[in-house]
Amino acid sequence: MKRKTSPINDLRRVMSRLRSPQGCPWDREQNHMTLRWHAVEEVYELIDAIEARDDQEMIEELGDVLLQVVFHCQLASERGAFNFDTVAKHISQKLIRRHPHVFGDLKVNSVAQVWKNWETIKHAEKHGTRHARPSVLDGIPRYLPALLHAEKLVKKAKRGKLMSAAKANGRMTRNALARKLFTLAAFAQSKGWSAEELLRQETSKQERVLRRSEANSR
Repeated sequence: MKRKTSPINDLRRVMSRLRSPQGCPWDREQNHMTLRWHAVEEVYELIDAIEARDDQEMIEELGDVLLQVVFHCQLASERGAFNFDTVAKHISQKLIRRHPHVFGDLKVNSVAQVWKNWETIKHAEKHGTRHARPSVLDGIPRYLPALLHAEKLVKKAKRGKLMSAAKANGRMTRNALARKLFTLAAFAQSKGWSAEELLRQETSKQERVLRRSEANSR
């Protein structure tokens, strides 16, 4: 009796065939660097599908995201670095390790406690390695969109008590703030400036200030 294969292994075989000498010329000439922005694009397309609440489109876009994972694993396997099984095993072990309240005996009473434990475990995992994060501000991806980067920086700074929450202005509603952000982007464009780049530069400046404040408080 022919053994039934799993869909993920079928996908891995397809990817291997595409990269073979008899495979696709385009797939054969790709590498980690040429593919890196494809992953970003596919994730944004997945977000579109999620917001549209379109299950069929989600199947399509999740498949495209999965393809990026399998593609990079195939490239790494060819280099003798790692493969898909290595990645799957690593994330499974990390999830178990960082959820002691599920897979261990730790008791938690709130989501805030879950996050605190997660950060403590993550810090311990990376301590003493080249991926160590001595600053509470470490770990923000460099290429996040500027506004998301700023939000991440503020969240980390507040958690690390490097800045306090901004005082709420009673007259500033969600809609008013949204209009203000749009107006600022339009104003920047009218001046020939990039609002994205301006915010990125300002966030970098604020991060340097916050890091100096953190260093001085030690």
